[in-house]
Amino acid sequence: MPSPLMAGKHSTFCDLARQHHVIFYYVGYFSQNIVAAMADAVKLQLEVAGVAGPTRRKLFSSFVEMAQNIIHYSADTLTPSSQDNGELRHGSVCIQREADGSFLLLCANPVEPRIADELRAKLDALRSMTLEEIKQAYRQTLREETPSGSKGAGIGLLTVARDAREPLEFDIETADESGRSPVFYLKAAI
Repeated sequence: MPSPLMAGKHSTFCDLARQHHVIFYYVGYFSQNIVAAMADAVKLQLEVAGVAGPTRRKLFSSFVEMAQNIIHYSADTLTPSSQDNGELRHGSVCIQREADGSFLLLCANPVEPRIADELRAKLDALRSMTLEEIKQAYRQTLREETPSGSKGAGIGLLTVARDAREPLEFDIETADESGRSPVFYLKAAI
């Protein structure tokens, strides 16, 4: 039987999630199987909620791209960082419905300092591009060969930026003296 303290904390968390219209939240280790299961749940939840097809597709593809980025780039891993298949890496992802019916997708995960610098450069460039420039870069990236060592050639961020209704927002919390990795936060409004 749960203790009143445990039940109270869970109830508080659930109430807070409802107040902020959180329709999906996961924090923990991500793998391809976990992402596939989450994607099925998100897809069904959006269908049942009656979200329009184009919005549903944008939300779904952006959600999958954010989850894939966690699998590929999170610094908190249970598998060797050199492992390219069957990765198990930590992060969080959240889908929140806004009062106007739009959605926010949020994700966070620790990254290596080198990756943090690359993300900052890519996202600063993306934020300065028009939607047409983003679509053009997306098409160009699809035609190019994937660079050695890349796990997607940046197509994920282009996909999310293309589907977002406003420029992507991000933050990178710097590493601290304890040796903790920088934490990458990404927000997309769909």
